[in-house]
Amino acid sequence: MVPRPPPLSCDTFVALPPAVPGGRVVFGKNSDRPADEVQEVVYYPAAAHPPGAALECTYISIEQVERTHAVVLSRPSWLWGAEMGANEHGVCIGNEAVWGREEVCDGEALLGMDLVRLGLERADTAEKALSVIVDLLEKYGQGGNCMESNMAFTYHNSFLIADRKEAWVLETSGKYWAAEKVEGGVRNISNQLSITTKIDREHPELKEYAKSNGWWDGEKEFDFAATYSYVNTARMTTSGGRYCEGYKLLNKHKGSITSEIMMEILRDKESGINMEGGFMTTGSMVSVLPQQPNLPCIHFFTGTPDPARSVFKPFIFVPGITQLLKTTSPTFGPDDPVKKQPRFQRQR
Repeated sequence: MVPRPPPLSCDTFVALPPAVPGGRVVFGKNSDRPADEVQEVVYYPAAAHPPGAALECTYISIEQVERTHAVVLSRPSWLWGAEMGANEHGVCIGNEAVWGREEVCDGEALLGMDLVRLGLERADTAEKALSVIVDLLEKYGQGGNCMESNMAFTYHNSFLIADRKEAWVLETSGKYWAAEKVEGGVRNISNQLSITTKIDREHPELKEYAKSNGWWDGEKEFDFAATYSYVNTARMTTSGGRYCEGYKLLNKHKGSITSEIMMEILRDKESGINMEGGFMTTGSMVSVLPQQPNLPCIHFFTGTPDPARSVFKPFIFVPGITQLLKTTSPTFGPDDPVKKQPRFQRQR
């Protein structure tokens, strides 16, 4: 099988002490999407739900939980999920499109962006969010077109999940997954699998499935990215690709990373991290998560394309927040064209 050409979209970053001064965790993401797609910043308060309630995600309905946390999300306006966001407990998540040896499911299931929102709504720590996502992945699967247009754009997902104390990288291939715990320093993800031999949690059949497909002989040390994709993991940080460029920018500032430095990284055009063209950076996010629980987390969103020409606006979870009307698209209830069948097209 010929490997698919590497795509160019999205980068997510995290920095933890000692890479960050002052006992903070700094999270950042650029969302790269079609230039004509609206990306809104929305807030949803914490809520209680009746037993047995159904939740309509982008393509499928799933079982709702009894309580959901308050969330702030940056998302393409046509779908239910989110490119990135945070919750009231200081959990932040961003996702990336990834491909590998496993075929991408064409059927409609949960989008990776749905899983971002579900993790934020249902978990109060980064590791709990990871558990939420992998449990939903096992139960419902991932799949469906990630474009509002008729152009097909489907993929597996990787996630960077952070809270005040730690971060986790979760990378998937169909229903199979591996996770790496990040307790200090810097980490980034882009459009490739990047977990190698440091695997802290995994799907129970991850290695056996690889053996059954002839991807791993069961003898040499198991390398997730090398086994489940076509990545040369020995050259990941020197190859000049987007993952490599992000890695270099983080390490350049290691020890002095602040929210301002993270914004500079997201604004960097030379590296390609700040994308231009028909597929461009349509929204950006930076979060500062103090390790001291008495200090508030601050989340900055552009709500506009091109972070180099945008202002990062702060958001803090406080009592009495109202809807973010100036960054939210209008809604049309049941008459919304995205609710029509066939999906996202008006009936003729």
